[in-house]
Amino acid sequence: MKILLLGANGQLGAELNRQLPLIAETKAYTHSKLDITDTQAVIEAISSFEPNVIVNTAAYTAVDKAEEEKALAYAINSDAVAVLAQQAAKQGAWLIHYSTDYIFDGGKTTPYTEIDTPNPINVYGASKLAGEEFITTSNCNHLIFRTTWVIGKDGKNFAKTILRLATQQDSLSVISDQYGVPTSPSLITNVTIDAIKAIKKQRAWPSGAYNLVPLGISTWHEVAQTLITIAEENSVPLAISATDILAITTAEYLTPAKRPLNSRLETQKLSRQLSFHLPNWKDDFSAVAAEVIKEFK
Repeated sequence: MKILLLGANGQLGAELNRQLPLIAETKAYTHSKLDITDTQAVIEAISSFEPNVIVNTAAYTAVDKAEEEKALAYAINSDAVAVLAQQAAKQGAWLIHYSTDYIFDGGKTTPYTEIDTPNPINVYGASKLAGEEFITTSNCNHLIFRTTWVIGKDGKNFAKTILRLATQQDSLSVISDQYGVPTSPSLITNVTIDAIKAIKKQRAWPSGAYNLVPLGISTWHEVAQTLITIAEENSVPLAISATDILAITTAEYLTPAKRPLNSRLETQKLSRQLSFHLPNWKDDFSAVAAEVIKEFK
């Protein structure tokens, strides 16, 4: 089996790049090596390597900037994905792609399922939804993993920002009315590998979208408090404690792009396919926090 990995220098891509070579021959491209908006270069990379699985982690993820850079967001999250889907269908390869809860408006009071009707409220979510739609109409074999609040040890993310501010400021305010869970690149990678192993054994999961998040429910405020508590327990020098973090509403923290208040995703469909049980978010996040705090000791 041969795997082509795109976006190998991102939060998720970096973790996949560490793990995928352990299960199959893997050719990984960072953005600097292959811009997925360069259609001809992408076609050549796929046709020359002839992968059995294309894993695409390349994405435009600057949610607020996307409101101003709509064309670029769509070029990366939609148009380039259409090319990948077309080439996967042509090559007879599986396409594994990653999407987001932001395809939903957050107005539902219970977790979203894979069959709920999308209704994005910002450009980023709309561009990701358009990419999903290109995949599903391409007739390629595909797995779309929808996830939330990705936080890992690589790149910039919420945890690193919170820790940096906690070492510099004596007060910190974090949103407490957006509900979801942080998801680690390690968990996403483990699920991806499980799916690829099934393909390798000719027991591929049914094509389609799968919600991929750990179990439980949280808020950004609780995630921040959990992180700071772990940092305190590990003697990270901080200017504030977990109890000093103030809870604020989304309405009090205005951003260019609207955010869904409900980012909860139902994972029963995924659980029926997995060979292992999904962890609770606190267990998943604690492992990430232990790695992230090393930068601040």
